[in-house]
Amino acid sequence: MVFEKYEKERKKDMRFKIILASVKPVLTNKIVDAAKDAGATGATIIPARGTGIHEAKTFFGLSLEAQTDIIMFLIAENMVDNILKSIGETGRFDKPGTGIAFVVPVDKVIGLESQMDKLTKESSE
Repeated sequence: MVFEKYEKERKKDMRFKIILASVKPVLTNKIVDAAKDAGATGATIIPARGTGIHEAKTFFGLSLEAQTDIIMFLIAENMVDNILKSIGETGRFDKPGTGIAFVVPVDKVIGLESQMDKLTKESSE
């Protein structure tokens, strides 16, 4: 029932993408703030572990994995480039081992009713 209601009310031209960024936890808040300044309406932060090509370390034969945060931003399609640029600059992703971000297409979204006014306004600008 919620899905059918949303389908009737949603803007037909509104499209979304997800930006996923894997970053060092000390950079998480700065990156979220920069993305919000660039137009993101929020973020989901998921603690994770991982290693990159420059970070593989061992201790008595055990592999040590670096702590990382995965930051997920659901973004209106027209805002992706600006927000992705802001994330990259703030996280200094041009330096090895600082982070990575990529964009994933989204087919359908529900649950954004509280943000639709802001997203619709920014989408039309």
